[in-house]
Amino acid sequence: MQERIEIALKEALAGTAARGAPPKLSAALQHAVFPGGARVRPQLALAVAAACGDDCPALSDAAAIAIELMHCASLVHDDLPCFDDADLRRGKPTVHKAFSEPLALLAGDALIILAFETLTRGAATRPERAGPLVLGLAAATGMPGGICAGQGWESEAEVDLAAYHMAKTGALFVAATALGAAAAGADPEPWHELGARIGAAFQVADDLRDALLTEAELGKPAGQDDAHMRPSAVRELGIEGAVKQLHDILGGAISSIPSCPGEAALAKIVSAQAQRLTPVQFRHAAV
Repeated sequence: MQERIEIALKEALAGTAARGAPPKLSAALQHAVFPGGARVRPQLALAVAAACGDDCPALSDAAAIAIELMHCASLVHDDLPCFDDADLRRGKPTVHKAFSEPLALLAGDALIILAFETLTRGAATRPERAGPLVLGLAAATGMPGGICAGQGWESEAEVDLAAYHMAKTGALFVAATALGAAAAGADPEPWHELGARIGAAFQVADDLRDALLTEAELGKPAGQDDAHMRPSAVRELGIEGAVKQLHDILGGAISSIPSCPGEAALAKIVSAQAQRLTPVQFRHAAV
């Protein structure tokens, strides 16, 4: 699955380095996407598509890659001086440090457009599935509850932590499960809960890692929630409270998987991902 994702990502970005394209911006796009992280979101999308029959693998690939491109775009923008002002991402200089702030802004914008272009091209052979896929990706990225809203919550004096986590992180996980199902011709609605649970768990785990791990362990600056006075599960609940919340969220993840042909196989994948995203010292109680 990992190889499938990397090949599809390279194909999606091939056109951005075409003759006549600005070389520095083309390089900034490559820097933002490769080498990537764990590719959790596209793996989840493909796993759900497989569980639903995956009758159109090219469309499943497009849905998974569109979500990853959108995630990469959000990281580029997240790291900008106007937000986190981060120097490192995935163990290397952030895009604005390596290429300049203007090019980072353009790279993030270009990746957003490329995500929708990739999804639309992938749906060319199954146009009846295009609408739910495009709308699903738009809902996960815009307002009122997408990743733009998630970033916007950080500018509010009072923050609804659940809404903040759902928008900032959960939205793209919901997109992963919903778009994976829609790409395979299944109803995406029943898959929202699984994506929301995994997304919420991922955000709490990220809050814990930010509080507990070092920059070397994270591959990016540590202690950013405290440094920027951002809302987080650790700030609101403390370490023990955040760990309890993480385990409570993960506890219902398997049971939320809708009935489908590949339900058992997907349950194993979800369990493995839950273990992976849980900080090592707390894995004994995960799903």
